[in-house]
Amino acid sequence: MINREISSRLAAGHGRRVTQLADAAARWGGQVPEDPGITELADLLEAAATNAPDRPGGPGHTTRALLAGAVEDLRAAARLGGLLPAVTLWHLQRAIDQEHTAHQHTVPAQRQERGR
Repeated sequence: MINREISSRLAAGHGRRVTQLADAAARWGGQVPEDPGITELADLLEAAATNAPDRPGGPGHTTRALLAGAVEDLRAAARLGGLLPAVTLWHLQRAIDQEHTAHQHTVPAQRQERGR
């Protein structure tokens, strides 16, 4: 019974994170398919990293570096597949966190450029 509950929680968390990452890829201009896989999301964020302005994103990080880190975590999650669900979720959450940080640093810079 406990294993079934943990499995259902992990599956729900996986679905939420994939949805968040699909939204993030769309925010960066990616054409997200209806039911994207982790590898497809990695490809979309990798394209975003290539096209992103290389602005400072924090201590030693640029927007591109943050997005590249998100791509690395997505690729790690894709390699794990369903073998280690908790570890896969950790990689998905790291990808979300890195993309969020990259986006937070890009948005204020875009506002400043418009204000000029």
